[in-house]
Amino acid sequence: MIIQNLKLYKTPKGFRGKSAIIVQLWWMVQGTLFGMSPQFLYGWRRFLLRIFGAEIGKNVIIRPSVRITYPWKVKIGDFSWIGDDVVLYSLGDIVIGSNTVVSQKSYICTGTHNYTKEDFPILAKKIIIEDECWLATDVFVSPGVTIKTGTVVGARSTVINDLESNSVYVGSPVRFIKKRKIE
Repeated sequence: MIIQNLKLYKTPKGFRGKSAIIVQLWWMVQGTLFGMSPQFLYGWRRFLLRIFGAEIGKNVIIRPSVRITYPWKVKIGDFSWIGDDVVLYSLGDIVIGSNTVVSQKSYICTGTHNYTKEDFPILAKKIIIEDECWLATDVFVSPGVTIKTGTVVGARSTVINDLESNSVYVGSPVRFIKKRKIE
């Protein structure tokens, strides 16, 4: 009995959201003009992302080592920071609010496969990280998750379910630790 037959797999028409030429052009720009730009050229990287359809707010800091699969599926609010080696695997939409930090080596993953079907179809599920959140280093966020306003996720955590607002979570999978209080 075959339970997974990749010979049957087909990427759905229009799944990437742009033509193959635009996708390849972005990947070339990301590997050169974006990825090789000096650290301090935040405005340049915002400009490049906007050219490719990303909605990027005011004074967003995006490091040159950030990897974004499809920028036209990404929206980032004002004054947010995206750290070194972050991956925005934007097969589906990624919405990051204002004043939010996604720290280094975090992986925001909107793509998955339906493993219950023989043709292993690809799925894209939107991720929302609301305003004033902080994802510490090396956090993994699963497809379809919403992280509510003011939430902190500790280093090396795995987020597989929605997280409540103004809370602190750690672990793999994450567990609630306490409410976030500002002094």
